[in-house]
Amino acid sequence: MEKMKTKPGWFPYGKEEAASVLSGIVAPVRRAVKKETDPSVTRIAKTTRSPFRVLVSTVISARTKDEVTSGASARLFALADTPEKMAEAGVDSIEKAIYPAGFYKVKARAIRDLSAMLLSDFGGEVPRTIEELVTLPGVGRKTANLVVSLGFGLPAICVDTHVHKVTNRIGVIRTKNPEETEYALREVLPVKHWIEINDLLVMYGKAVCTPVSPRCSVCAISGLCRKTGVLKSR
Repeated sequence: MEKMKTKPGWFPYGKEEAASVLSGIVAPVRRAVKKETDPSVTRIAKTTRSPFRVLVSTVISARTKDEVTSGASARLFALADTPEKMAEAGVDSIEKAIYPAGFYKVKARAIRDLSAMLLSDFGGEVPRTIEELVTLPGVGRKTANLVVSLGFGLPAICVDTHVHKVTNRIGVIRTKNPEETEYALREVLPVKHWIEINDLLVMYGKAVCTPVSPRCSVCAISGLCRKTGVLKSR
């Protein structure tokens, strides 16, 4: 795994403080989201154990509501559920299956092309490393990390907007974008929490630590949070 150089200001209170606080939020957040519904890609991973389905459904999920991702993925996998079948499917057919996912035309071509590349470059198998995964069309670090973690059960930290927002709001890291957040978390979050942190903070970010007016009065980790950038809360 390549390593981004730690930037000044990433850990305003030091790495030890960041590690302690981030370790401390896991259990209470886990309890708080126990009754929440898993994100769609996580449900697909748990029910199919298929790295290919995790890969494709994650591509579909970008800038798309969870319920739309779930339906689009189900329709697409009924049409084609292997790299071979997907590479042979027409882009129009893939578009029709995943509509109304955001940017469905771009995603349809990426899904067809990445399937073809899996066949030509990887023997029809989904690669297990982030470095290889990001060479596939339509696959960035967020998708690659999710495939590694949910598709193969290997340590990786997927950082979406919720993970980036919540960890920065807590205040022990200060990063500009999800990629910086990923590398910062790699420095301080214990490996045993890497896989689950995305699901936990996605669900928590939707239910409690919302982008606008977070529900701080019922927050399970309020005592550990500096509420950085919070101007209004409930």
